[in-house]
Amino acid sequence: MQRRDVLKTVAAAMAGALSGTAMAAGQHDHHDHGNMAKRNAGLIAASADCLKTGEACLAHCIYLLGTGDKEMAACAQSVNELLASCTALMKLAGQDSRYVPAFAKLAAEVCATCEKECRKHADHHAECKACADSCAACVKECKKAAA
Repeated sequence: MQRRDVLKTVAAAMAGALSGTAMAAGQHDHHDHGNMAKRNAGLIAASADCLKTGEACLAHCIYLLGTGDKEMAACAQSVNELLASCTALMKLAGQDSRYVPAFAKLAAEVCATCEKECRKHADHHAECKACADSCAACVKECKKAAA
């Protein structure tokens, strides 16, 4: 299974889980489960987009590294860190974890570092540009959640 397939599966599972939570909120009037999905919707979407573009960027970096282009090593490293961070962020936000504000602060730092590294290659590699743009959007959402 390719990484894109895995990402699609994870995104579909998260969407299903979140819609199931929203439906459960309508069935159980004494609990407001729908609010957690609404409260973290921007953070979930931003981290999911970072995962999608980050996977494409990492695959591109690995391909270029395989051709001998050592310039992409730092980019690959920062994207790999981004993927770990945004996976955890998306899961915590989906669960409305009490750790979301603290973790969002850390994730913003990881995303900012990745954006900076990807911007170095954005003029030559569309994957790096897309990843950098996603990182910038995720930083904004993280800062909102961390406040």
